[in-house]
Amino acid sequence: MRTLRDPFDNATDALERRVAAGLVKVSLALKHHAWRRANPRGLTPTQAQVLTTLRSARAGLRLAEVADRLAVTAATASEAVGALVRKGLVRKTPDAADLRSLSITLTPTGRKEADRAAGWLDVLLEAVGTLSPAEQAVFLRALVKTIRTLQDRGRIPISQMCVTCRFFRPYAHPDPERPHHCAFVDAPFGDRHLRLDCPDHQPADARSLEQIWTRFAMAEAHSSGQCPGGGRAAARGLP
Repeated sequence: MRTLRDPFDNATDALERRVAAGLVKVSLALKHHAWRRANPRGLTPTQAQVLTTLRSARAGLRLAEVADRLAVTAATASEAVGALVRKGLVRKTPDAADLRSLSITLTPTGRKEADRAAGWLDVLLEAVGTLSPAEQAVFLRALVKTIRTLQDRGRIPISQMCVTCRFFRPYAHPDPERPHHCAFVDAPFGDRHLRLDCPDHQPADARSLEQIWTRFAMAEAHSSGQCPGGGRAAARGLP
């Protein structure tokens, strides 16, 4: 029996290619906006990203950590940090944990500049703000899954996401609005609360990470009340 195909299947690129192309367009828009905001203030986009990265860190970062978080080479990070030091926006001090290393922190002027630099997201916030709360939650979940795949394949640096944290308990509660559980704060939460870079993140071990991801990724099974590997009780019992 011949399977009928939608005529649009032959007239358009594969869905995944169109989604990827859309993400590229968003990326280009962000790069253009970053240049427009950074240049008048005498900053390059990389320097602005260093400032915003330090702004979100609870303590200072080592040069290698800055490079990892920005997915740039150590030489590129060093050049950007050196320029920011000369501009009086960041300082280098001995690392309290290892006096042989240097910790990079914002100066008071640098913190003000970092607050301004963080505004480069405004253009994207305006666009995402046109989505309904439900659409935003679905979009966030899709981004989490996409980012994790890129991380697993070494395409982007590791970020401190809920789905890689030892405190994350996916689908531990029957409430569809708040099905997950954070063992760090001991409270339930939903997809709309998922974090991409949590300061309290602690990496899960390899075995737990696989269990966490299997339970989180299989949304269809969860929506019907079935949790892979032992159900919601097992989700609560993750180490």
